Amino acid sequence: YVIDNSSAWRMYPEIPLVVPEINADTITKDTHIIANPNCSTIEMVLALAPLHKAFDIKRLVIATYQSVSGSGIKGIAQLDREEAESGKLKAENGRLPAFNSQLSALSSQLPNAYPHQIYRNVLPHGGDFCENGYTTEEEKLVNETRKILRAPQIAVTATVCRVPVTGGHSEAVNIEFNKPFEVDEVRRLLESQPGVVVQDDPTHNLYPMAITSYDKDEVFVGRIRRDFSIANGLNLWVVSDNIRKGAATNAVQIAKYVIDNIL
Repeated sequence: YVIDNSSAWRMYPEIPLVVPEINADTITKDTHIIANPNCSTIEMVLALAPLHKAFDIKRLVIATYQSVSGSGIKGIAQLDREEAESGKLKAENGRLPAFNSQLSALSSQLPNAYPHQIYRNVLPHGGDFCENGYTTEEEKLVNETRKILRAPQIAVTATVCRVPVTGGHSEAVNIEFNKPFEVDEVRRLLESQPGVVVQDDPTHNLYPMAITSYDKDEVFVGRIRRDFSIANGLNLWVVSDNIRKGAATNAVQIAKYVIDNIL
């Protein structure tokens, strides 16, 4: 059994695209290639799954704020290099010191990950641009979300931004449901979803942040509030460590499911 962390197999109909808390049942003894979803998709659908089951999602409008680690070592090196060139001190912000020492040696040798400065900047550009004006990262959010939730009818639109954060992807998710809901019920469903931690006490400045999601396996959800501009509208803020649950942790969870249930 192969768990593939690239995007190569994700949209093949016969290949399971798996977030174990949601759709591990799509893995059978005959599916020897299992696709690990995109990091931004994983964290979002983990929060959306119980809400879709209860209230039937009609439309999603997504804006992501993705860290440079999502671009690999080149992204981290470019931010590190631009920070150094600005004369600013290099803040650790959760980076492993051993990795930093390696990165310092490699930084000057690596090409830029982005066509513009990322330090003190925000780029509305994740992945490669497609002919339709969207990027490959945005297309993944559209297509993978529908496949994982088994809901091809959901209307999805997305804007992906790259931000000067070392680790942790953040997402503003606007949801329109087909069914009415109460915000307290939304909060209860999210609190009962395995792998989700609700951090939603704005009066005490408690909400998910990239820096506090570092090195954690959970998906954090906050800023839970009704969207009064439409019927059955809801806003969420979703944050997760893109290297952990967004990639490695999810793959390990898939492997554990295969070992426990398939082999």
